Amino acid sequence: MDFSNLNRRDVMRLSLGAVGATSLPIASHAQSAWPTKPIRFVVPFAPGGSSEIVARAAAAELTKSLGQSVYVDNKPGGAGNVAMAEVARADDQHTLVLGHIGTLAVNPYIFDKLPYDPNKDFKPISLLAKVPSLYVVHPDVPAKNLKEFVALCKAKPGALNYGSAGNGSAGHLAMEYLKMATNIFILHVPYRGTGPQLTDLLAGRLQAASVGAPAILQFIKAGKLRCIATGTTQRIPQLPDVPTVAEQGYPGFEMTQWYGMLAPANLAQPAADKLAAACAKAMHEPAALERLSTDAAIPVGGSAADFAKFIALEQQRWKPVIARAKVKPD
Repeated sequence: MDFSNLNRRDVMRLSLGAVGATSLPIASHAQSAWPTKPIRFVVPFAPGGSSEIVARAAAAELTKSLGQSVYVDNKPGGAGNVAMAEVARADDQHTLVLGHIGTLAVNPYIFDKLPYDPNKDFKPISLLAKVPSLYVVHPDVPAKNLKEFVALCKAKPGALNYGSAGNGSAGHLAMEYLKMATNIFILHVPYRGTGPQLTDLLAGRLQAASVGAPAILQFIKAGKLRCIATGTTQRIPQLPDVPTVAEQGYPGFEMTQWYGMLAPANLAQPAADKLAAACAKAMHEPAALERLSTDAAIPVGGSAADFAKFIALEQQRWKPVIARAKVKPD
């Protein structure tokens, strides 16, 4: 090209075009380069239990695929509210949080005021896994299945009781949801933790409970508890002969403890998309499946859009249950 005849306007246009051409690869590289440092994956609960198993299974696989360390940071307190509030304010683009049925679908309706907005302060990334809730009775209870249990409760309203790990706990909500679906009345006895509750359930001082599968599968298989239904949409491999609540006459019923990944709302969308794709793959890697199977957890690894829809449906599910049962936090 002959540059001798170019006027000033032509020179400026060429210069700006050159700048634009060089800036596009730089911007693209900046987006694809994420993450640029280790990622902190906050778990709003104490170490141990299903939440940590799910988080560590995901973190281990994401570390391999993202090229940066993804480490789990347990931050319990305030029914998960402390961690959720902290992550909602994080602006380093490298902080994530484990979302849960409690922090996303229950706390908004049992606390008068939350330090975070579950729908505005976060970007759903992926529903990672579900942990089955099992409905069990002590062997002395003359009910072999859910139909017989409902009939027994209706014949003797208020004569039976059930335990939970505390007001607002997953077990409390699971039984209240069953009560609403089946129109039965059974007394609630709250405990401070799953351990004390199980002690009384195994001793026969409680007649029934809903507990996460990992804590009670051993007692079911040993004949110390009888499982009358699972809260999952499909039967679980560990108890193939036990039908779901939905199968036993209550279609649409689902009660699981679920765990998903959330990012602060300010996470750049390309990073969120990259993370969601990595999660979808991570939860079905052999090592992750092995970790989850030890906890009877069901891998999901769905898309961000699917997780957002799931959260909305769970909020719709639990709002009337909590209002009807007048659930308040301890």
